[in-house]
Amino acid sequence: MAFEITDANFKEQVLDRQGVAVLDFWAEWCGPCRMIAPIIEKLAEEYDGKVLIGKVNVDENPEVPMKYGIRSIPTILIFKDGEVVDKHVGYTTQAKLAEKIEAQLVAA
Repeated sequence: MAFEITDANFKEQVLDRQGVAVLDFWAEWCGPCRMIAPIIEKLAEEYDGKVLIGKVNVDENPEVPMKYGIRSIPTILIFKDGEVVDKHVGYTTQAKLAEKIEAQLVAA
């Protein structure tokens, strides 16, 4: 299951993390966000123990999305050692996201 990232735990869970973290910025009212949610959950299972897969509810946690200029959702940010290394805006497939994650893992 994808980890819930909040404004309060973002620094500890993402910025201070060594390795790869994938964040899905979403909202309850967003149709494409609901479409991508099962993909995020599958990736969380697939990469359990290797990559932090997290979800940030933009309505409940406004600070992190504002810091990274998130204007459209869903937006996926991929972090490596606390730095943003990749970004995807809008719906995408599980295969495309897995490819982006694998690229960061290989570059480790």
